[in-house]
Amino acid sequence: MNLNNTFKFRITTLGCKVNQYETDAVAQQLKDWGWTSAAAEDKADLCIINTCTVTQKASMQSRQAVRQVIRSNPKAHIVVTGCYAQTEPDEILQIDGVHTVIGHGDKHKIPEMVRSFPMEKNRRPTLIRRNIASEDDFKQVPVTVLGDRTRPFLKIQDGCDTFCTYCIVPFARGRSRSMAPENVLENIRHLKDAGYHEVVLTGVHLGAYGLDLSPKYHLAGLLNRIYETNPIHRVRLSSIEPHELTEDILNLVAETDVFCDHFHIPLQSGDDAVLKRMHRPYTRSFFRDLMVKINSLIPHAAVGVDVLMGFPGETEKAFENTYSLIEELPVTYLHVFPFSVRKGTPASQYPQQVDSRTIKARCEKMRTLGNEKRQAFYNKFLGKKVKILIESNRDEPTGSLKGITSNYIPVRVTGGDNRVNTIVPARIDRVEKNHTVFGTLFPE
Repeated sequence: MNLNNTFKFRITTLGCKVNQYETDAVAQQLKDWGWTSAAAEDKADLCIINTCTVTQKASMQSRQAVRQVIRSNPKAHIVVTGCYAQTEPDEILQIDGVHTVIGHGDKHKIPEMVRSFPMEKNRRPTLIRRNIASEDDFKQVPVTVLGDRTRPFLKIQDGCDTFCTYCIVPFARGRSRSMAPENVLENIRHLKDAGYHEVVLTGVHLGAYGLDLSPKYHLAGLLNRIYETNPIHRVRLSSIEPHELTEDILNLVAETDVFCDHFHIPLQSGDDAVLKRMHRPYTRSFFRDLMVKINSLIPHAAVGVDVLMGFPGETEKAFENTYSLIEELPVTYLHVFPFSVRKGTPASQYPQQVDSRTIKARCEKMRTLGNEKRQAFYNKFLGKKVKILIESNRDEPTGSLKGITSNYIPVRVTGGDNRVNTIVPARIDRVEKNHTVFGTLFPE
C-alpha cells in the first residue's frame, strides 16, 4: 500500500474492553506513523473491523458491520480481525469486498502489515491466521495505549484456560497469557504522566493474571505493587470471576483509596445444577457468601453481575433460583445475556435446549430486576458527597458536566468550570426514573 501524509484510516470495534484496547493500540501506532483517523464525513483508505463472536448475535452484528463499512468506503482496503475472524474466517472471506482477514495471533502487527498490502481490488482475499492455542507469549504493544477515553483501558492479560461449556472465547483467544508486572507498572506510570487519573485494568480472564508467568504471580500481588508504587490516582478492575475475587483483593480495596469500590462479577446462574453443567467452579452459596463479605467490608461498593439465561436444562425452578438469589443480594446492576449456541462448544450438543421464547421472557424479567436494583443503589446516595472524575465538557441544552464516581455512578453535575479529566467533589441531588443522576459541584 503506497502511503502518504493524506492516508486516512477508520476502525470499527465490536465487543469487549479487550477488543477496544486492541483497537486503540492499532490506531495509536497508525497515528504515530503520521496517518490520520478519518472524520465521520470522510472516505477512508484503510478500514479495519475488529469483530466479536461471543454470541450468535455478535457474529451477525460483525458481518453487518463489515458489509456496512464496505458500502460506505468503496475504495478502501478492508481488513477484518478479532474473535470472529479467528473462529470463522471462511464466513468472512465469503463477503464480497473483504481484502484481508487477520486472526488474533497477528492483530498487533496490522500497522506493520499495512505497508505491504496489495491494492488490486479484484484479487482473492488474503487470510493471515494461525493456531491461537499455540500462543504462549503476551503480545506487548510497543507503546502505552492512550486512546480517546478519560479512563483508558490497559490490557494486562489475554486468553482463558477455563473452557466453560458454553463459551467460544478460549477457542478465539487461546490460552491465558499475562503482561509482566514491571510492564504493567510502567504502562500505568506513562498514563499518569500523560495526564490521566484513572486506568481500567482489563483482560479476558483477569483473575488468572500471572499464573502463566515464571515464577508464578497473582493479581493480588500485582495490585499490592500498584498500591505501594502509587503510579496513578485511581485503578478500576474489569470483570473478575467470583472465586478469584480473593480476601486479599477485597481488603486492599476496602483499606485504600487507590482501587475503585466497583466489582463486576460473572455469576451466570444461581442454580447449582446449571453451574455444574456450565463448568463453573463455585456454588450458589459461595456466591452468596462472597456478596455478603463485599457488602460487609465495602458497603458502598457497586457490584455488577453477569447472568446467562436459557442454558440447556435450565428449568423454571433453576431460573427462579437465579432470580431469587439476585433479588436477595446487594447487587447494583445486571448484564443479562441469552444463551447462544456456539459451534464447537460442549453446550451446543447438550439436550434440553430452552426455546427462544422462554429465553426472551426470562431475560426481560431479569433485566427488569436489574433496573430496579440500579435505581435503588443510586437512590442510596441522594444528598451524599462523592468524588467524580469529569469525563466530558458541558453538553447542551442541560449545561451539565458528565462524570463517574469510584463506585460507578454516572453523574451529571452543574456548577464550576469545564474540568475534563479532573477528580472533583460533588453532591448527588436527584435520581430520575431512567437512572439519570444529577448533582452539584462543590468548590474545592
